[in-house]
Amino acid sequence: MSSAPVAASVRSGSADSPASGVADVPAVVLDGVRMAFGSGRRRTEALRGVTARIPAGRITGLVGPDASGKTTLMRLLAGLMTPAGGTLRIFGLSPEELLRREPNSIGYMPQRFGLYEDLSVMANLRLYASLRGVGEEAREALFRRLLAFTSLGPFTERLAGRLSGGMKQKLGIACALLGAPRLLLLDEPGVGVDPQSRRELWRMVQELSTGGMTVLWSTSYLDEAERCPGVIMLDAGRTLFAGAPGELTRRAEGRVFLLRDPADAGNGGNAHREALAYWSMRPGVSDALIQGSSLRVVLAADAPDTLRKEVLARGGRPVPPRLEDAYLGEVGGIDKRPSPYGRLPVAGSAGASVASGAGARIVANRLTKKFGDFVAARDISFEVRAGEIFGLLGPNGAGKSTTFRMLCGLSRPSSGDCAVDGVDLLRSGSAARKRLGYMAQKFSLYPDITVWQNITIVADLYGLDAGRRDALLPVLADALELTGWLRARTATLPLGLKQRLALLCATLHEPPALFLDEPTSGVDVRTRRDFWKHISALTAAGAAVLVTTHFMEEAEYCDRIALIYRGAMISVGTPDELKASVTDMPDPTLEDAFIAHIERYDREHPL
Repeated sequence: MSSAPVAASVRSGSADSPASGVADVPAVVLDGVRMAFGSGRRRTEALRGVTARIPAGRITGLVGPDASGKTTLMRLLAGLMTPAGGTLRIFGLSPEELLRREPNSIGYMPQRFGLYEDLSVMANLRLYASLRGVGEEAREALFRRLLAFTSLGPFTERLAGRLSGGMKQKLGIACALLGAPRLLLLDEPGVGVDPQSRRELWRMVQELSTGGMTVLWSTSYLDEAERCPGVIMLDAGRTLFAGAPGELTRRAEGRVFLLRDPADAGNGGNAHREALAYWSMRPGVSDALIQGSSLRVVLAADAPDTLRKEVLARGGRPVPPRLEDAYLGEVGGIDKRPSPYGRLPVAGSAGASVASGAGARIVANRLTKKFGDFVAARDISFEVRAGEIFGLLGPNGAGKSTTFRMLCGLSRPSSGDCAVDGVDLLRSGSAARKRLGYMAQKFSLYPDITVWQNITIVADLYGLDAGRRDALLPVLADALELTGWLRARTATLPLGLKQRLALLCATLHEPPALFLDEPTSGVDVRTRRDFWKHISALTAAGAAVLVTTHFMEEAEYCDRIALIYRGAMISVGTPDELKASVTDMPDPTLEDAFIAHIERYDREHPL
């Protein structure tokens, strides 16, 4: 479906709308916008004088780490709050005045899924059409266009709570488009969505902007921001940068290098991570990360020339910078402190033999799970060795979480076997679960008690000695930046700190096997770097890690990856092996490989 009919069907078409030829006029003007919450010692400055312009008729990315002020700014633009200071104008008016004149001129999709999960797709559309005053005579034609635009036509009777992550986001966008909005606000639409669905969401939003709609796309993922014609970057409530992504990216030119990984010399997977640890802690290095069989090293703007010479002497070759490279340089780079997990031997470790990768710690043998006639997972088999990171990748609804839950002992398989650290999960489930650490996809700790109380409850559940707990906690809390939050109510923590707390609780008992279900979903790039520093240190200490992620850059950290699709394991290999199997592209990314394998499977196994 072309963009013009869709945009025309959801916009007012007024004479001063962006489609009428004034796309060079700002749709949104922010001038010194301030917002604060609380008072006295509890006062929090969420926005500290944000100034920026959002052009009409195009996509602008709103970028920043957790607690940078993105959602606060979105809510101000949606007219849900009034700024404490400064001015905010949308199409020349305050949000309140604009909404009085044109009640449906702003469409807003919040970060959390805000629709009714116990209603069907069509029931949600009808409800929101009523709330936004869409007349009966216009509804059916509009519904048909939106359902075709979002590819939700075959799922109108499915309950919203049973949609995949990508389909939920599409339904959220469809409901936000009801009522002819001129400005569409999307708060983190790509969180928890697989790469294929993210591409589809981006295609939809591009079509809307081509048709004249102004879109503000909030994200902590810089690969999403890089696609936007313009970005506004926030950091601690201030404007870090506003302009074209390429303008910021150019600041990192000549400072980004790829170094071939020493693991190719036969030193094993830990050499892969030892090299990462070496460069991550070097003064003058702004960022370092694993990229397949290479390391991507970004030098700081003030790095000494001797460091550049060392990089080149070690075989580094210059590569074009990405927005992420430049962004990390602007915010001071990664945390260079070593992870304390590397100094903590995991339970049951056998010294160097374990750390070098000997022995399987997680075993899946022909795991199958059926729900009535539906097969959610079919004959899944793999092993994760000590010292190895194994990734489970796949689209939403492919069977990853089902497989994950069986291996954690949270769901009993219909057939097959699974074991953790040599203990059979089906016969000795309680003993096996004490050998693993589990970080759930959705935050699963108690929100109404303090951080400290959550930690002590988890420690007691795992039978951790109080003396050992009290010795470990200060070290891990400091490394995960939780020291100042231990007495805070857990519900008050920003998302990134909640994820850090979940990781601490999953690892406090030093488990030999660690299960991480989308551990960094929705968190910013600096937090992701910290997480993977700690995960890498855990594997160096002998742990086996099974991880799911929708973020392909993270999957590059995995020693091996299994692609799960339509309940089956369709491919397995190292990141480089999966990319090399895509022969019709000169230099495929892991995301390209992910999508290519799925499309190939669909061609070879049509429904």
